[in-house]
Amino acid sequence: MTRKKTGKPNHKEKAQSELRIIGGEWRSRRLRFPDAGGVRPTPARTRETLFNWLAMYMPGSHCLDLFAGSGALGLEALSRGAGHVMLVDHTPVLTDALKQNLRALNSTRATVVCQAVEQFLQQPPESPFDIVFMDPPFHQGWLERLFSTLETSDWIKPDGWIYVEHESDRRVPAIPAGWQLHRQKTAGQVTYNLFRNVTNSD
Repeated sequence: MTRKKTGKPNHKEKAQSELRIIGGEWRSRRLRFPDAGGVRPTPARTRETLFNWLAMYMPGSHCLDLFAGSGALGLEALSRGAGHVMLVDHTPVLTDALKQNLRALNSTRATVVCQAVEQFLQQPPESPFDIVFMDPPFHQGWLERLFSTLETSDWIKPDGWIYVEHESDRRVPAIPAGWQLHRQKTAGQVTYNLFRNVTNSD
């Protein structure tokens, strides 16, 4: 998952950016991805905090990385023991790079989907996910739409986790009744939140 600026991606861009995995099996591995659509990896310090929060839940988990971009969060999850990660992004050059990086890592524990997130979420999931990462483009109202979709579908397991990034100059939209805020921090222009789905949990 990445932090994305607004604006349409330019598929002709050839510049490359670098992502460093910060923990787990692939710690310190550096991967390249296209500098397309204003995509920037979630900062290392933020990722370190997030994965410390999720450390005891990560091994063997089934994760969904929406707006995957560079794959910073999905690949970090795999490095730290996730059982499988599904990475979804609508930009072909980015999903192609994700596939290439997974081959470079010799990982078969991921599925890359090149599709608009809203379209992807319209289909019923094969099984609910333990952890969902959401870092949509800013200032486009994504969270309001996605929260509603995730609430009314079976995408997240009871007691599952939802990670959300949004602009620090706005409040997080109203969350589904079955979610509880577990942790929240702000770093510069980004606020990041970890929610838990307590719907029907024991």
